[in-house]
Amino acid sequence: MPASPPASPHHAVKRVGNHILGELIGSGATSRVHKAVDQRTGSICAVKEIPLRGVPVEQLERITSEVELLSRLEHANIVKYEGAVRVEECLYIMLEYAENGSLARTVHPSRFGAFPESLCAVYVAQVLRGLAYLHSQGVVHRDIKGANILTTKEGVVKLADFGVATKGGRASGDGLSGALGTPYWMAPEVIEMRSVTAAADIWSVGCTIIELLTSNPPYFDLDPMPALFRIVRDEHPPLPTGISEALRDFLLLCFKRDPKDRPSAEELINHTWLMDEHKVLAET
Repeated sequence: MPASPPASPHHAVKRVGNHILGELIGSGATSRVHKAVDQRTGSICAVKEIPLRGVPVEQLERITSEVELLSRLEHANIVKYEGAVRVEECLYIMLEYAENGSLARTVHPSRFGAFPESLCAVYVAQVLRGLAYLHSQGVVHRDIKGANILTTKEGVVKLADFGVATKGGRASGDGLSGALGTPYWMAPEVIEMRSVTAAADIWSVGCTIIELLTSNPPYFDLDPMPALFRIVRDEHPPLPTGISEALRDFLLLCFKRDPKDRPSAEELINHTWLMDEHKVLAET
């Protein structure tokens, strides 16, 4: 019996436009993200691959809106859009590559684990700057959480994943199943399908702070549906023990029941908690 030929040292290279797709660095229910290299310049970017075959019209419109929105945004704390191309039944969105990945991955117990308040403040201040810019453009992100906050190797925050963002606070969906966002980080008004404004992002910032401090968002010990009922019913989510009074005040402002009572991102940037932590870091 003849010997099998030796395996080829080469593997099939997948090209999208001028980019060569490399390792898979993220995946979700409707998309995958690859690290990619521009064969003209050698620069690295992230390429979001979205299969379009069989996609409902409503979801296709959402994808189109995300691309249009990203192409108009320009801020140091927003992931930079570098282009998009459709190849057969897939859409590929080229985005700025953030080497450190998401904060959700960073605070996972298998990596660095929960953050101290001082490090949490470094990231939250940048998240708020990114949100202040978005809100000034009339955009509500609607899915702020650790998984959608990327960082570079220099520690610069990049807000990402605008798949459920809305312009002008328009809400969509029908009933609880239509609420856009991720359950544990949702504001009560999002769950109840009331008019959604920038204040919904502020609630999610509060949940994200708890995620960074404990490695999990509030109510993570519950299944999604009971968690949603608790978010709507409770005065505010449970706060971590041992936090400073300044942070406690910051979180309670984020968790005001009435969206109109929550401070803006711009106002929170100047909150005592962030100012105090900034001074401590400057003195060390």
